[in-house]
Amino acid sequence: MRRQAQAVVLMLLGGAVLRTSLTDTYLRYVKEGLRPFLIAAGVALVAIAVATLHYELRARRAAHSHDDHPEPKVSWLMLLPVVGLLLVAPGALGAYAADSTGTALGAWEEESDYLPLPDGDPAEIPVLDYASRAIFDEGRSMEGRRVKLTGFISRADDGTVFLTRMILSCCAADARPIKVGIEGATTEGLADDAWVAVVGTYTPTMMRDPINNERIPFIAAESVEGVGVPVKQYE
Repeated sequence: MRRQAQAVVLMLLGGAVLRTSLTDTYLRYVKEGLRPFLIAAGVALVAIAVATLHYELRARRAAHSHDDHPEPKVSWLMLLPVVGLLLVAPGALGAYAADSTGTALGAWEEESDYLPLPDGDPAEIPVLDYASRAIFDEGRSMEGRRVKLTGFISRADDGTVFLTRMILSCCAADARPIKVGIEGATTEGLADDAWVAVVGTYTPTMMRDPINNERIPFIAAESVEGVGVPVKQYE
C-alpha cells in the first residue's frame, strides 16, 4: 500500500477512535478513566496521517513524478474494520457472555468493614457491592434496609434467573459477570439482556455457579421493573 493510502487508513482509524471517545460509545469498550488516553491516541493518529500526507505531496511536487508500484487491491480490505467501527458500533457485552462465564466475585478481596449504605429507601447500590456484602459480610451491613440494584437478566442452564452486571478491570476484553439470583418477585416474561431494577432485601439463599463453582448470592425481591439501558453498562 502506498504511503498516501496508509495515511488515509491512519486518518480514518484516528477519526473512528475520536468519534468513539468523544461520545458515550467508548464506555462499551473501556473503563471511564481511559477516555483521555483514547482521545490522545486518536489525535496522534490523525496528526501522523496529516504529516504523512503533507510530506508525500510535497515530495511529489518536488520530483514532478513518482515511481510507486501499484498497491495490491486486497490491501484496501484493511479499511473494512475501520469503516465498520465508524458505521456500526458493537454493543456492550450482555447475557450471552455472562451465561458462558463464571461469576467473578471470588476474584475480589474480602473486606473486613463495609461503609454504611447510602441514604434513601431503597438504598441504590451497585450489583458488585450487594454481592460482596451478601457473601463476605453475610448481609450484616444491609440488615433492616431495602436496596435497589440495576442490571440485566441472564440465566443458568437450570432456569435460575440472575440480575447481572459486567465489571471491567481495563476493557471489554477482561469483562467478567457479577451475578445475583432473584427470588420472590416474578421474573416471567423477562428476556435475556432485558435491563431491570430490582428492589428487595438481603436473603441468605446462595448457590454455586456451575461454571466455576464460585458463590452466587440471592436477593429477596419485592419488585422487578424494566428500565432503559444505562449509558454506563459496566461497573
